[in-house]
This record gives sequence, structure tokens and C-alpha cells, in this order.
Amino acid sequence: MTESTEAPCLSRREARRRDRRGAIIAVARRSFLNNGYAATTMSSIAAELGGSKGTLWSYFPGKEELFAAVLRETTETYHASLIQLLDPAGDLGPTLLRFSHDLLRKVTSPEAIALHRLIAAEASRFPEVGAIFLELAPLHTRNLLAHFLEGCMERGQLRHADPQLAARTLIVLTLSGCHQQMIWGNSAPPSAEQVEADVAFAVDCFLRAYAPDGEVPLQASAH
Repeated sequence: MTESTEAPCLSRREARRRDRRGAIIAVARRSFLNNGYAATTMSSIAAELGGSKGTLWSYFPGKEELFAAVLRETTETYHASLIQLLDPAGDLGPTLLRFSHDLLRKVTSPEAIALHRLIAAEASRFPEVGAIFLELAPLHTRNLLAHFLEGCMERGQLRHADPQLAARTLIVLTLSGCHQQMIWGNSAPPSAEQVEADVAFAVDCFLRAYAPDGEVPLQASAH
């Protein structure tokens, strides 16, 4: 009888704690993007939430951990979708096109551009900011792609090479056009045509560079 009455209470308590944690992360994300890392303080976040700083610290030991939580929540859903996109049973060309298209659309979103500029502005003063971002975003994405490309090499779809370098090559090619223009403030959000052109260029170059030895490169066709 005791177990049946305590379990629902524990469940409700955990649900409240999860909701509270989500609220903290939402406020922190807004503050980091609007005010920067340096100007965001645990005290200001606690004040906006209407609770004590002690309560905030019971969820996150410090600002660095809170920033990591913001990044982790931002990237987890995206990386889960990448795993679905990188289907080893699918045709290679269309799979890489879908990956590059999804990546480019993600990193050219207004929030992603704001976050990129935040990291670039703060990393020299706060190296931990750059390190957290690198681990949770670019490196994680590259590792997922490298694992997929390694399988392609083992199946003979691509020539044998360093899968990490191959993943870096495709990502750099994908981000070399409209994304770079947006980072430096020289372009409005890209049109669908710009995205398609950048993606087609990147995947075509990649497939030519990593075609199996002695074979004609695959065509980067979505059909």
C-alpha cells in the first residue's frame, strides 16, 4: 500500500523538476543569444525565473554547465534526425544530398547564425564556450557522418580513406557558400534555390573526390 501511494508522488515531483529545468534552459537560451555569454549571469536568470539563485544552482552547478545544457537540448533532436537520414540501406547520392540539405538548412536558421556569432565573439575570452560548442555541435555531427561514410567505404561505395577527413570535406563544401555569406552578414537567409545549388555542388565535388578507384563518380541526383 505504501509503494502505491508514494510512486505517483515521486512521478509528479520528477515531472515538476523536469518542467522547471526546461524553463531554466529556455530563459538561459534567450539570455545567451540576446546578451552574450559574459553578460548572462546566474543571478539574472534566477531573477527572471522568479526563484532563488540557490534553487538555480541545485539544477546547474554553474554557468558553464547551463550553457552546455542549452547546447545539448538544441542539438539532440537534430542529431537524432541525422541518424535517420544517414540510412546505410539507401542510395548513396540521394542520402548525401538529404544530409547536406538538412545540415545547411539547420545552420542557416536565424537561431543557428546567432549562436555561431555568439561563439565566435566569446570564445577568445571564454575558451570553455568554444570547447563546449565544438564537442556538442560540429564534432558530434562530423562523427555521425564519419561513421556512415566508413560503412560506405567498407561496402565499396567510396574509396578507402580517413572517414573523419572525408566527413570534414563534405561538411566544409556544404557550408562554403550561403552559410559563409550569412556568418559575415553579407546575405539575407538563403533562398531554396541557393540551398539546392550549394548542396548539389558540395555533394558532386565530394563524390568525385571519393569515388572508388577506377570507377566513374556517382552522380549527385536526388532521384
